[in-house]
Amino acid sequence: MGRGNAKRIFWENLGKNNPVFVQVLGICSTLAVTNVLRNTLVMCAGLIFTTALSNVTLSAMRRAIPPRVRMMAEVLVIACYVIIVDIVLKACAPDISRQLGPYVGLIITNCIIMGRAEACALTSPPLDALADGVSSGLGYSYVLAVIAVLRELLGSGTFWGMRVMGDWWVNWAIMVMAPGAFFMLALFIWFVKRACLRQAPKGCC
Repeated sequence: MGRGNAKRIFWENLGKNNPVFVQVLGICSTLAVTNVLRNTLVMCAGLIFTTALSNVTLSAMRRAIPPRVRMMAEVLVIACYVIIVDIVLKACAPDISRQLGPYVGLIITNCIIMGRAEACALTSPPLDALADGVSSGLGYSYVLAVIAVLRELLGSGTFWGMRVMGDWWVNWAIMVMAPGAFFMLALFIWFVKRACLRQAPKGCC
């Protein structure tokens, strides 16, 4: 264990063990929030906060949690941090909070958070759990950010809410709809897998 293991975990979760394009977890978020970049980044920040701190908390408590109630303990800890995110968002960014609606609360059910709690937090020391939580959140976030940029540009002709495409551009209606999210995610996964296979025939993803 130690810093070397934490560093390895961190980089693996950004690449060959990425929760989205390798483990294919948390993809419902692509349907919910990736049509506008600002909303996507806020949701990603909330997930990174929740994943990192819930991992550390559960890791610190791992020897005191009876196996029979471990999942209830995980949900309780995760819910506490999600409530903090929801309260802060409503106080500091009420407009974004209203736009995201119930999706902030649904961070509790995000399978990335539960998956990392089961796979790492309950079996690793706090430093490794923190590295795993932060990197899993970042690995999730950059995938969603790329998808959100493309969807907002193609679907609305805007970037960060500002019009960047000229009058010549015809918005792609499908990009602001649910199928557009999964279409872009599929293209992203295909591109990453193809790039990995080209660079490392033995597989880097």
